[in-house]
Amino acid sequence: MRTPTGSQEKGFITILTGLYSFQDCVHFLASVRKFHKEPIIILIDQVPWFLRLILQSFKDVYLVPASSDKNPVLASRFAKISLYRASPFEKTIYLDCDTCLLDNINEVFEALDNFDLLLTEDIRPRIADAVNLLRVEQDFDTKHDVLTSLQKVGLPVTEETVQYNGGFIAFRKAAINKEVFDKFENYFKIILENQDLFLLRDQGPLAASIAALQPRVQVMSPRYNFLSKWKNVYSNFNDSVKVLHCTYPMRPQYAKDVTKSLFTRIFDRLAKYLLPNQVKNPWRKAKANLSKNS
Repeated sequence: MRTPTGSQEKGFITILTGLYSFQDCVHFLASVRKFHKEPIIILIDQVPWFLRLILQSFKDVYLVPASSDKNPVLASRFAKISLYRASPFEKTIYLDCDTCLLDNINEVFEALDNFDLLLTEDIRPRIADAVNLLRVEQDFDTKHDVLTSLQKVGLPVTEETVQYNGGFIAFRKAAINKEVFDKFENYFKIILENQDLFLLRDQGPLAASIAALQPRVQVMSPRYNFLSKWKNVYSNFNDSVKVLHCTYPMRPQYAKDVTKSLFTRIFDRLAKYLLPNQVKNPWRKAKANLSKNS
């Protein structure tokens, strides 16, 4: 298995488990390479060798096996809690593979000189409002006691705990961050053991680990993790977006233009026949996440 050589001061990591996000990942790589030269690690599972060659056609891309599971959503969660162990870099920017860089983000690496973790808030930043963590009908107007549910199973969250979006996590090598990711893993195991109550999401365990250990966190602007599906939430946001979080088929044309090339045009035409429809990914449905063995 190839690993980055030479300077390992900084780099990117993403996760690709299964084929539903493969097209996203190709365009993610193209967008990073448009603005950055740093190495990119992909924690990967359930992708055949001939498609891996497409990923490695981009310069300085390294494929590292992720924990395998037939449920690609669960595999991706296991990969996310392993980010600290998986990264060889002193400074790491993790981005979900359905994000697209619209500009250089070198200032994120620079900010890690002063902070342990850089994160963006979720669309519902109060953990007490995070109905998206519960196995209930996802009607955001219905009230649920999220806080009590999390506390009862042992997650140390309070009214002040922030729900961060796991699509953007920048961190540096530091003892406190190792502890944060160890706690992250332990708290996710609790979620896994209580799937009758919770969906297999990472926001709750991540928020709990940060609340428990209090690392130096910088909350970044939505420009670094702009969730296109929830654009109406950002009514007071007027800055330019640098990282758009949106699956490739749903991206506005200006974002698709960022990664447009002869290579990606050919790939996109073939993808219609070679890859499953990512918009209809059944593993993303709440009931499909009910059990590791489902």
